[in-house]
Amino acid sequence: MTTSIEMKTPPIVTRQEWEDARQQLLVKEKALTRSRDALAAERRRMPWLSVEKNYEFDGPKGKVSLLGLFEGRRQLIVYRAFFEPGVLGWPDHACRGCSLGADQVSDLSHLNARDTTLAYASRAPQPDIARLKARMGWDLPWYTITDSFDLDFGVDQWHGHNVFYRDGERIFRTYFINNRGDEAMGSTWSYLDITALGRQETWEDSPEGYPQTKPYKWWNWHDSYDAEASPDQKWVKVSDAGEAAFRKRDA
Repeated sequence: MTTSIEMKTPPIVTRQEWEDARQQLLVKEKALTRSRDALAAERRRMPWLSVEKNYEFDGPKGKVSLLGLFEGRRQLIVYRAFFEPGVLGWPDHACRGCSLGADQVSDLSHLNARDTTLAYASRAPQPDIARLKARMGWDLPWYTITDSFDLDFGVDQWHGHNVFYRDGERIFRTYFINNRGDEAMGSTWSYLDITALGRQETWEDSPEGYPQTKPYKWWNWHDSYDAEASPDQKWVKVSDAGEAAFRKRDA
C-alpha cells in the first residue's frame, strides 16, 4: 500500500508579497552571476599544459589525430562519453548520464562561430557510434578512442570535458571539468565559459590581447553564420538598444 505524504508547500501570498520575495532572491542571483563570471575570468588565466603525445582516433572518414579534432578551429572541447561493451545499455544505448548530456547539446554552429569545436569520444567502434547517433537523433562529431587518451586525461573511469587550445600545430590543455561540473554543460554559454578565450565579448575580464567583439552583434540564426560575414544592421540597432537597457537595469 502506497502512503501519500502531504507536501509542505510555501505560503500563498499577494502579488506584491510575491514580487518582494522575488526581488530579494534576485539580489542573490545577480551575485551568483557575477561570481560565475569572475570564476570564468580565472579560468582564462589558468596555466596551460603542453600536449606532447600524438593521439589517434577513429572517425567516420578514418584515422584522425587530436589536431584533426579541432576541424581547423582554435579551441576544442572533448567530452568522454561511455559507450562501449560493459557499459549499461550496450549495444543499444550509451550510458544514461552521458546520453542525457548529449540530449542537451545546443546547435554547434554557435560554438563554431566562436572558433570552438565540441566533440564526443568513446571506446565503441565507429559503426556502433553511427548507429547510436542515428537512433538518438544526435548530430555531433563523435570519435573512437584508440590509445591512452582517456587514461592520460583523467576520463578512463568517469566522464569529463577536456578543453584544448591550438596554436598552429601545438596543442595545449587549458581546462578540465567532470563530476557535477558536467551537469551545467549543453548550452553555448556553458561551453564557452570553460574555454581559454571565453565568450570573446568586450564585457569580459580577459587577459590583454584576447579576441573580443561586442556582445549580441555576432549572434545569428544557426543556419546563417556562413551566409553573413557581418551582422545585419537592423540587428545591430536592435541589439544596441537591448544592451543599453540591460546595462542600465543591472547597474
